[in-house]
Amino acid sequence: MNTTSEPGNGIEDLTVSLVVYRPDLQQLAQTLKSLGAAYDALRETHPAFRMAVCLVDNGGLPDATGALFDELRSRGAAFSIIAGQGNVGYGRGHNLAIERACSRYHLVLNPDIDLDRAALVRALDFFERHPDVGLLTPRIGDEAGHIQYLCRRYPTLLDLFVRGFLPAGARRVFDQRLARYEMRDVINERDIVWDPPIVSGCFMLFRTDVLKTLAGFDPRYFLYFEDYDLSLRTHKFARVAYAPAVRVLHHGGGAARKGSGHIRMFAASAFKFFNRFGWKWL
Repeated sequence: MNTTSEPGNGIEDLTVSLVVYRPDLQQLAQTLKSLGAAYDALRETHPAFRMAVCLVDNGGLPDATGALFDELRSRGAAFSIIAGQGNVGYGRGHNLAIERACSRYHLVLNPDIDLDRAALVRALDFFERHPDVGLLTPRIGDEAGHIQYLCRRYPTLLDLFVRGFLPAGARRVFDQRLARYEMRDVINERDIVWDPPIVSGCFMLFRTDVLKTLAGFDPRYFLYFEDYDLSLRTHKFARVAYAPAVRVLHHGGGAARKGSGHIRMFAASAFKFFNRFGWKWL
């Protein structure tokens, strides 16, 4: 396994991991730019704050990608690339970075997320005010500005099938059921929601000691449901909070829109998830 890096100064305040596989370089550059801007805002109030970013290349990252890190270099953030391990999956990829993290906080971040400039300031302020919280999930918006309801109650097989694979017209029959699963009755622009059972892996901000206690993601999931698994396990050690003052934009999509290979991975991971935590059919 090859690692390239610009070293930090030992213990960091925040470490960030991103896992990429054949990434959209324009979107990745935008994610890193927004992360850099959020780091700038944090340094305005916490000048000594240090951040280190680890990009895990599961394959397909071009060799000449140094310019991607210009936004981070210019701000004094440390960065590293982990490569050569092949496509080990989403969770195992993040675990490579989590194992090396030496920080107060660790952010699991998708390469299709744009952070609001105030996101890190507000997130760290929330942690300081709520020492019992070990995992924070933000207000996640789409490109049209609408909330993406990515917090979840415990799923049934029917919920997953309807949400992931039925056409929009057929899904309308199940609107009330899906609204409950997606916690639309409590997730909004204003209110903190305490202990949502499941939160999205596109942005999971942890206290690093909690994440280390959990040993990161379960490596048995190649893709999908690793965030469901990690969320449920987190509740045993710390509180989880939806904090809508922390805002990000998500460009991602669902498994059914990504082809048959993703559908097979989704089904395989769902089987592992329900075998571990219990089957609910209807």
